[in-house]
Amino acid sequence: MNDDEPQAEAVEDGPDGFRLRLAHRPPLDLPRLFRFLAARAVPGVEEYGSGTYRRVLTLPHGPGTVALTDGGEGYVTGRLRLADRRDLPVAVALCRRLLDLDTDPAAVTEALAGCPLLGPLRAAAPGLRSPGHVSPAELAVRALLGQQISVAGARTIAGRLTAAYGRPLPVADGGLTHEFPTAEALGTADPADLPMPTARKTALYALAGALASGEVVLDPDADPDEAESRLRALPGIGPWTASYIRMRALGDPDVFLATDLGVRHALERLGHPGDPANARRLAERWRPWRSYASHHLWSTLEPS
Repeated sequence: MNDDEPQAEAVEDGPDGFRLRLAHRPPLDLPRLFRFLAARAVPGVEEYGSGTYRRVLTLPHGPGTVALTDGGEGYVTGRLRLADRRDLPVAVALCRRLLDLDTDPAAVTEALAGCPLLGPLRAAAPGLRSPGHVSPAELAVRALLGQQISVAGARTIAGRLTAAYGRPLPVADGGLTHEFPTAEALGTADPADLPMPTARKTALYALAGALASGEVVLDPDADPDEAESRLRALPGIGPWTASYIRMRALGDPDVFLATDLGVRHALERLGHPGDPANARRLAERWRPWRSYASHHLWSTLEPS
């Protein structure tokens, strides 16, 4: 969006918090976005139900919670509860990043529409977005936890770590009870509390230490190439994990996961060789929107 367009309105609404009205450029496939987030929701930190996604936010002056839902054409609405109202601008920015609300979907469609492979997928789902995250450090840890296990298995482990090392909210908000553990807290976690192979424990300690020390910086102003390079220098973090973190934590719109098993299966289902070399070759024409191309390919594997 340009600077002349309103990006959000926040209206204080008494003791129940701030009422949000987040503008975006239609179309926006919010049900698909919410399904993606719900499938990965960490117990105690996130939940989804009745068309509303809710989660805990870790903010500069204290925790908060947000509930987001469809606000009709051009808007996402929500309720934001903060420990300190000074965090309102930051919280709004995080919600926008999470839902990829600042993307121009017409630009993505224009770039992909002429592709025989992706054009039909884009036409069928013009509101598809590339989900970001409210906490780059949390996303990085969760990407590591999810290596070589199912999405459900990763949720379970993340939930256990949250219960053991996350900071409890002063007052629980429904099923939202804890902040996700900080890198500092995970860096001192008891190995007995980490239900994963030894090599992944080592990787988790290394990642937590790098995030806590500033060796790896994943804030919105971070240089993506440097961040990915530093991530890949850590033990247990390969190209897929580093690229996935770059896609979601840094909001890079042009990341393609050529070695991803889902990408491989999607390409083969669409009649193309799914090996990484061929996938990379195909993806060249999808620049600079390869993150969206990845999500379109993954979408072909969803149950109909």
